[in-house]
Amino acid sequence: MNLNKVLLSAATVVGFTAATVATANADTVTVNAGDTLSHIALRNNTTVEALQQLNNLENINLIFPGQKIEVGGQTQTVEQTPVVAAQPAQPAQADQTQQVAQAQAKAAVEAQQAAQAQAVAQAQQAAQAAAVQQAAQGQSYTVTQQPTTSTAGNGDETAAREWIAGKESGGSYTVTNGQYIGKYQLSASYLNGDYSAENQERVANNYVSSRYGSWTNAKQHWLQNGWY
Repeated sequence: MNLNKVLLSAATVVGFTAATVATANADTVTVNAGDTLSHIALRNNTTVEALQQLNNLENINLIFPGQKIEVGGQTQTVEQTPVVAAQPAQPAQADQTQQVAQAQAKAAVEAQQAAQAQAVAQAQQAAQAAAVQQAAQGQSYTVTQQPTTSTAGNGDETAAREWIAGKESGGSYTVTNGQYIGKYQLSASYLNGDYSAENQERVANNYVSSRYGSWTNAKQHWLQNGWY
């Protein structure tokens, strides 16, 4: 029993002696993972410039784990847990990964919503165009059955009207060019939302009659100016 106590006391003394020697002779320190030269200088009450000059370092930002760094005579006890101080970086990295994933998910949702909105707009445009074309086709036979006048120049009027329609739209009731619509390329405000073939014929006749007096005169104006 006494021998065990003696051995235990001796081991304790050796341990304290080793720690004391390490403190007393700590003229150099070993670089640990995560260390920088500024950290080492701060722990040993010195400066980065002094360590650079003492160790002949060309690049103060280039040190490696396991490298020995001389710190001079004013050395304090070297801390033994530099790696533990670097451990909190793991939760920060996890948070950053989660933020990136959330941003990617948000971008995907926004892209999907934009695509859906574009599809809806395209569908609405297609439906409007189809409605105009259907209305024009549904009234095409009515146009051909319009009554004709008994004036001597009726043939010339008809020819002039068809000539202008050919120049303006190729004779199509569904052609659009900005605000101008249909066979005679009339303004949308003139047609008042009714793009049927019958309404296009009626509005065109009223327009030409009030502005030029006849389709023949309108044709002459078109030949001189390129429009009517």
